[in-house]
Amino acid sequence: MLGRFGSNPTGECRPLRPPAFFFDLDGTLTDPKPGITGCIQYALERLKRPVPEADELEWCIGPPLLDNFERLVGSKEAQAGVDLYRERFSEVGLFENEVYPGIDDALAEAAALGAELYVASSKPLVFVRRILDHFELTPRFRGVFGSELDGRRTDKVDLLRYALEQTEVDGQTATMIGDRGVDSIGAQANEMGFLGVLYGYGSVEELRDTGAHRWVEAPEDLIGELFTRSL
Repeated sequence: MLGRFGSNPTGECRPLRPPAFFFDLDGTLTDPKPGITGCIQYALERLKRPVPEADELEWCIGPPLLDNFERLVGSKEAQAGVDLYRERFSEVGLFENEVYPGIDDALAEAAALGAELYVASSKPLVFVRRILDHFELTPRFRGVFGSELDGRRTDKVDLLRYALEQTEVDGQTATMIGDRGVDSIGAQANEMGFLGVLYGYGSVEELRDTGAHRWVEAPEDLIGELFTRSL
């Protein structure tokens, strides 16, 4: 399927660029719940704020961290919350994480079929790279994109725009894969396709509310859906 050819105006045949798939990290490649919720609890405790149970903090998995702390403690203390979160996350929390079963096989199959694979996470790039290295996933990807510690590119719209520019990929030939509404919004703003994953921390309702209409239940469903619609 990936060996298709197209014609330019002179009639010369040339291979089409293969599809590009941009994967979110949290809730899509890995399950980060223990680390993220544990670090939020740590920050809230240090700020002497009420500390919810981990299950009550699942909504924090996916959106930008500063936005989460603005909701949790208000704008005045939000940055202090982020700093305390990173105090624990940079040493402990980022490894309180695990790769979803079936993800590595799906990535290997996609690469074998010729797709260009990338990571696009609103998490700071320095942490994204350490997590991918830790789980030996880095070799699966042609490029890795994340935000900066100063807050730049935490918005998925900005992040995906930057990633497309850096890779010189046409958004109309690319698909974003993620579990939250912010992933869907970012893809649509950049004229990308979007595939939701329901094994993460979003829901059908959240995805539908952002205009998404495609999703899979499990990692083993990714390849069939991505290649059926992309080629």
